[in-house]
Amino acid sequence: MKITVLGATGTAGRLIVSAARAAGHDVVEASRATGVDVQTGAGLAEAIAGSNAVIDASNPFPADPDADVVEVFADASRRIVDACEQAGVRALVYLSICNIDADAFVDFGYYVAKRAQEKVVAASAVPHSIVRSAQWMEFALNPAAVEQSDTGVRVQDWVIQPIAVATVADVLVEACADPRNRDVAGPEQIRLPDLTARYLRAIGDSRTVDGVAAPISELSEGVLLAPPNAEILGPGPDEWLARLEA
Repeated sequence: MKITVLGATGTAGRLIVSAARAAGHDVVEASRATGVDVQTGAGLAEAIAGSNAVIDASNPFPADPDADVVEVFADASRRIVDACEQAGVRALVYLSICNIDADAFVDFGYYVAKRAQEKVVAASAVPHSIVRSAQWMEFALNPAAVEQSDTGVRVQDWVIQPIAVATVADVLVEACADPRNRDVAGPEQIRLPDLTARYLRAIGDSRTVDGVAAPISELSEGVLLAPPNAEILGPGPDEWLARLEA
């Protein structure tokens, strides 16, 4: 199978490319670095032409801080869907986030934008799979919830059920041959400050970690935990961290 990976140079994209190649697929790496821009459509048709499946792991944040991020994201998905339809793609796999439709996130611009992209994909005539993932293990230092300095790290008190991004990559590749909606999460709940502290220890970083209040209480109360229908996939934090230390 020939698979185009959009966002191929990102945290997920790099591992998706590796997983697809390990499974024996022919992979087209598409990103701004390769001349493909989902915001403008530049190079998109060429990157998708001849592919059997497309995995969208892109994150089309606008360069203009005043731009409407929801509309920018939705427009990017419309361009991707149109290109897939024109190319006769047999599966469009879109990477999203578990529970972003919760009422708590009505003012979270990024989650609202991802929700808008889901709607575009769901309305598409292309066979599609929306794969919603829990936060990744790599979220341990994500600037959305983590503020770093030379001496310390301040981490918002989110409770999450993290999954390894390599596991998510495998699911996305599988979905190319079996396009259906899926929710995936890791096997254990953990508070983000704890995950960050353990991650820093695993990589030999001695900075102190201080937990701070989350911007909305629901983040500390489990709004991002695995939904009831989620597939629970390892490794858990202990095994994942042990691999870093090896």
